[in-house]
Amino acid sequence: MSDHKTDHATKMTWVPEASCGMARAGHLHTRHGTVPTPTFMPVGTVGTVKGMTMDAVRSTGAGIVLGNTYHLMLRPTADRVQKLGGLHRMMDWPGPILTDSGGFQVMSLGALRKLDEDGVTFRSHIDGSKHRLTPEISTDIQFKLDATITMAFDECPALPATPEALRKSMEMSMRWAARSREAFVAREGYGQFGIVQGGTERDLREYSIKALTEIGFEGYAIGGLAVGEGQELMFSTLDFTTPMLPQDKARYLMGVGTPDDLLGAVMRGVDMFDCVMPSRAGRTARAYTERGAINLRNARFAEDTRTLTPHDDTPVAGRYSRAYLHHLFRANEMLGPMLLTWHNLAYYQRLMRQIRAAIVDGTLDALAVKLREDWAKGDWTEDEWPMPDLAL
Repeated sequence: MSDHKTDHATKMTWVPEASCGMARAGHLHTRHGTVPTPTFMPVGTVGTVKGMTMDAVRSTGAGIVLGNTYHLMLRPTADRVQKLGGLHRMMDWPGPILTDSGGFQVMSLGALRKLDEDGVTFRSHIDGSKHRLTPEISTDIQFKLDATITMAFDECPALPATPEALRKSMEMSMRWAARSREAFVAREGYGQFGIVQGGTERDLREYSIKALTEIGFEGYAIGGLAVGEGQELMFSTLDFTTPMLPQDKARYLMGVGTPDDLLGAVMRGVDMFDCVMPSRAGRTARAYTERGAINLRNARFAEDTRTLTPHDDTPVAGRYSRAYLHHLFRANEMLGPMLLTWHNLAYYQRLMRQIRAAIVDGTLDALAVKLREDWAKGDWTEDEWPMPDLAL
């Protein structure tokens, strides 16, 4: 454990700019730069956003990325990352980085892990080697990674679960949150987020928020959702959870989600998101557009000279036809997943900019109606296409 502990008077702040209903626009000020919110964080689990250079990530407008304690502690190890100058230098990302505590990944290991009050003992999914994570170890690993935002170590139970099981898990996570906070090394512009647990139970969420706010964090994450409960139940849980959170701190919904998930959660007061969906979809030929998702493996695209979308602001749309992207996936060429990941991440960032602008303008409800109507229409027909085709 590091011996650099000080008091917790860090100066990471979230400053509100505008609101529209429950939705909020603001700025998160950190040691590594300022991030406009609402914001979507591309997932760079092992120190890379899969298939992307960091220049390409920057070109999408992303302001903050995510790394993962569990994966980086196993390979290349936190000590090695620290020797290499920290995660910012190692992965060529001088902007803010948030690191997941590793709790979710460890809890997903099933029989490979053993849970106790102090922490979790588990075996690596890579080579079977034995490891230990506790609130103190997780926090110290994130310090060595030089995470701008450190996440408290918690247990994330799978849903559905009984209220009693959820209560027991949540109460232990709150004890772990206090230990994580005690272990946190305060530095100017750095911060630590506590994670609200409690499944879909209102009383458990309320208990969790009260415990976390008494400890005091720079921001608050909503964990334990997007784990199989469905969008309707996730939204109804957010309906009663976000109003209980501090108004002057950033709110982060972990592991979410589809474009419609992001829109609905922003409208319920969430500021920050991360999800593997846009990059994972890019690797499986799925493109997100203003007219919903399309699968580029489909044979109907084999001679489609149109771009992915007439509104894409990355070089993907300006230079590559659907037919070419279809060919890349059918030929198993790595460029296909790279280009589609780039496209999807750019679309997510553009969507967040649209939503943010509508919050500032007070027009979010109207934008939400239009976005959902357009997503429901499906792909553009030939008659609707507003621009010339690319020459094959």
